[in-house]
Amino acid sequence: MIKLFSWLLACIGLLVISSVSLRAEWPTFGRDPQRSGWAREETKLTLQTAKDLELKWSIQLDNVPLALDALTAPVTASNVVTPSGIKTMVYVGGSSNHLFAVDAATGSLVWQRTFQSYVKAKAEPFFLCPNAVNATPVIDQRQNLIFALSYDGRLYGLDLGTGNIKFGPYQFVPPFAKAWSLNLNKGFIYTTTSQGCGGDRSGVYSMRVDDPTHPSSYELLVQHGFGAGMWARGGTAIDPNGRLFVSTGDGAFNPTNGDYGSTFLSVSTPHLNIRDYFTPLNWNEINKRDFDLPSGGALWFAYRNFHLIIGGGKEAIVYLLNADLLGDKDHQTALYLSPQLGNEGKALEGNGLWGAPAVWKDENGQPWVYVTLWGEPAKNLTSAARTNGAAPHGSVIAFRVEMDQSNEPCLKLAWISPDVNLPDAPAVANGVVFVVATGENARQEKIFGKTHFKSEQEWKENLFTTEERGEGTHPAVLMALDAKSGKLLYESGNAMKSWNHFGGLAIDDGKIYTVDHSSRLYCFGLRAH
Repeated sequence: MIKLFSWLLACIGLLVISSVSLRAEWPTFGRDPQRSGWAREETKLTLQTAKDLELKWSIQLDNVPLALDALTAPVTASNVVTPSGIKTMVYVGGSSNHLFAVDAATGSLVWQRTFQSYVKAKAEPFFLCPNAVNATPVIDQRQNLIFALSYDGRLYGLDLGTGNIKFGPYQFVPPFAKAWSLNLNKGFIYTTTSQGCGGDRSGVYSMRVDDPTHPSSYELLVQHGFGAGMWARGGTAIDPNGRLFVSTGDGAFNPTNGDYGSTFLSVSTPHLNIRDYFTPLNWNEINKRDFDLPSGGALWFAYRNFHLIIGGGKEAIVYLLNADLLGDKDHQTALYLSPQLGNEGKALEGNGLWGAPAVWKDENGQPWVYVTLWGEPAKNLTSAARTNGAAPHGSVIAFRVEMDQSNEPCLKLAWISPDVNLPDAPAVANGVVFVVATGENARQEKIFGKTHFKSEQEWKENLFTTEERGEGTHPAVLMALDAKSGKLLYESGNAMKSWNHFGGLAIDDGKIYTVDHSSRLYCFGLRAH
């Protein structure tokens, strides 16, 4: 009977693929390997319809949060063959070693997988090292698989419709390393790690997944000691030619010694060799003040004859880089540096760029870039951009990409959104920017700015506990903004039940999916008329 059922599923799958190609609508963090955050084919969500959004369903998933981690950003696939029919599916990883698959039409659980682990973490979870599933999964359309990372560092490939394990598990990163969103390019999966969790050193990792019998893997370590964590939400950005881009956090900078702290890197794939780098002129100050570059993420996009990288960190400065020559000949020259957008008090927490940028091209091919700022905008910005009211807790800030007098790309400040209570990474569809106000508590340190500790235990005692970080939070809110003006089009009010930390958005066929810290998955869509 089992063999007959498997044969029937295979036949149905072939029929579906022959008539409608199996296509993941939001298959990875930021939708594509470049991390654009742009749902290019979306037609139902528009400036005219955004006001008609409502909560369609939510589902409580059986997952225990670990420290600040709960559910990963959602990913989706359409035309998935399941035992109960052909469906559009939504997938999220769960911090406590789970992967969930939910029917996008009804919000019902189709299958779930709990990964088996045979090792134990050496330390209790805390917000920097949660010992949790942290990496957003990625969908491989060609193989009909979703790849997910368990908290013991093993990579699994599971059938989209049944959850059956088809690949691995193979050890990908060290157990309980803090790994970031998976990326897929030409048969290889990529991830990055940070914070030295589980004894891991900051690295970029790749593994071949198109041949289950030969899962060759590579790694690139960017520090001889610890530091330079690559904790951008999207992990890596990969361009159409297979070049990988990543930013590093605080750490030693000495390229001759192989140390690349506070740097944007261009890396070859799949063997992971450093091709090029850009390091800001004030990298030493960035290190000293803990202004990690990865906090604001990075993405790749093309404009005219230029291939561009955009990113930024806690300093609240946006970097626009030439992806073909990252820092020019001296490795320290950007195409364009924005003015300081915020964090004028040079704070470590609750200020600066956090999340990941997004890019959108309007009907005239004009690129717009969106970044998320925590804390109030810099005072001199309000005279240079359209404002939409005070924004003391955070905002989305939009730029147009234009050509300067030297005929090179630059950023033109366009608008600042209404107040967004600590915004998460935005997503764009058909002229509408979607963003979640997370409502989280961003406090990290009890004694702010203390740098000298007698022991690791004393350092940890200066950090807020998970319980303390959970105090003073507010339920997350989904917001929709006009992509050209920042005008508020919709907000979800009290539809969501809890705050969120490093979740994310997915957009698919007129629906928006997001998560909260209570391990609940939400679907927003348009009201029927």
